[in-house]
Amino acid sequence: MKKIFLFALFYSSFLFSQVQTGIDVLIESHFAQLKGKRVGLITNPTGVTSNLASTIDILANAKELKLVALFGPEHGVRGDAAAGNKVDTEIDSVTGLPMYSLYGKTRKPTADMLKGIDVLVYDIQDIGARSYTFINTMALAMEAAAENHIEFMVLDRPDPLSGNRIEGNVLDFRFRSFVGQYPVPYVYGMTCGEFATMLNEEGWLESKLKCKLTVIQMKNWKRTMHLDETKLHWVPTSPHIPNAHTTLFYSATGILGELQTVNIGVGYTMPFQLIGAEWINGRQLAEALNKKNLPGVYFRPLSYKPFYGDQQNKQLQGVQIHILDKTKINLTNIQIHVIETLIKLYPEKNPFNLADAGRRTMFDKVMGTDIVRKQLTEGKSAEEIIAQWGEGISAFQKIREKYLLYKDN
Repeated sequence: MKKIFLFALFYSSFLFSQVQTGIDVLIESHFAQLKGKRVGLITNPTGVTSNLASTIDILANAKELKLVALFGPEHGVRGDAAAGNKVDTEIDSVTGLPMYSLYGKTRKPTADMLKGIDVLVYDIQDIGARSYTFINTMALAMEAAAENHIEFMVLDRPDPLSGNRIEGNVLDFRFRSFVGQYPVPYVYGMTCGEFATMLNEEGWLESKLKCKLTVIQMKNWKRTMHLDETKLHWVPTSPHIPNAHTTLFYSATGILGELQTVNIGVGYTMPFQLIGAEWINGRQLAEALNKKNLPGVYFRPLSYKPFYGDQQNKQLQGVQIHILDKTKINLTNIQIHVIETLIKLYPEKNPFNLADAGRRTMFDKVMGTDIVRKQLTEGKSAEEIIAQWGEGISAFQKIREKYLLYKDN
């Protein structure tokens, strides 16, 4: 009897500590905020409950509402499109509902797509980096909701990098694109619900209109939590983010990867975790990077052959990035230090000079400025460049503070 009591106590404690995402809380409320409404759902495979039931299935089977349309971001509603590939509008084979693409001919729901819809519901897991396109899909959908006088609801989810991590430069509006639309740092430390609230209240939506926004907040989530502390399962947000750990590395090498002159592990078993090229001496690079004593990170030399991509079957040398302490590491800064070091060690192989004009433009868009590329090329140190970001981050933090829905330290 004592064992049964202890098990029950443990189990109830586990449930209490389990983070409940927006969809979990919505179910718990018996869909109170959606009763009697016709719903359009913006989602992808990451839209699941804490026990991995699909949000599509949940809403499709809910008697309290009527799900009438699906909308998909980059990679599609079912997650079966590669990065950057345009997605077509089609009929969903599971529900029979129209499945409108927001990463094809249009990136913003049209008035025709929204006919007969009372509320657009957004349920997608993000990864906390400015260049990941899902938050921009959300923003454009909010604009469409405002313009067409329909409600917008965000089913909130954790920022896997934690709700406190803020890194990188604030985007310069001259470099605004679908991989960076708003004046926020590269890592912005907000949930999608908080981000949506900020967009709405700051007047950052293109139309300058406010949508009627509701955020279904999570329960039991703390800002200090990384995804592995939430007890939530990870569903890949895209093909090269197979687990929550990879979200950290995406912010550490993803901008550098846009040049496509140095391999960052995409095409191998460790996407975003590696820096490699045929012309790199792995031991030399590791030694130079470790001499910088960057907090929370260690660089280990390695040799590897990508299985696919531009460098398929080529023997590359470089480093693996090992995160020793994710609370101390500054992820975004890593790639600035890496580029500076590569230029110093191999000036004839400057990654910017090896890239074509299109890739340099893409680097600038994702970086949110061309200043970093120009200053690295001119020989400025990573420390000097990073120091220039402080004022912009401080200004952003003052804006951000007003929209934090979860206030723990």
